[in-house]
Amino acid sequence: MKKIILLVTVVGVLAGCDAPAPVQSTSTVEAKRQEEISRQAQHTVGMPSIVNFAEKRMMKDILEIRDQDVATTTYIVGMNGDLHKLCNSVGYGLPYATQYTNPQQDTYYTSQSSVHTVLPQPDPNGLYSPASADGTWVQCVDSKSGKAKVVYIEPRIIVSPIPLGG
Repeated sequence: MKKIILLVTVVGVLAGCDAPAPVQSTSTVEAKRQEEISRQAQHTVGMPSIVNFAEKRMMKDILEIRDQDVATTTYIVGMNGDLHKLCNSVGYGLPYATQYTNPQQDTYYTSQSSVHTVLPQPDPNGLYSPASADGTWVQCVDSKSGKAKVVYIEPRIIVSPIPLGG
């Protein structure tokens, strides 16, 4: 019995020995310090007292208006800033890089350490859309048929629900 107590005591003493502290990367040290500063700022200043949520309400209104078939007019902006009417249109234009599906897929591999990667994911047509693009899809109303036709436009445009000067 004394041998078992002695063995437990020796193991306990050895476990309590100072092992070399793991070396932390500069990024880890900076991240911990930034978290401390952010926590101190939050404690000292606090969060803004937002009570009307006007900007969130405005964004909701914009999203709801965009969800309707709104009659619009599409203009191209000239080199000197003049507006040139391109067409009567439907909706507000869709940036070319907008994707129907999530453009990235998270993957996690677990072993001794967790590895997180983000892989590109194709659109339903099997193509990989760019992260950004300057073009815009516009539904211009065909003056002959009165039906919306999709037009791809590269220059920057203004799409408005009301006619603009120009």
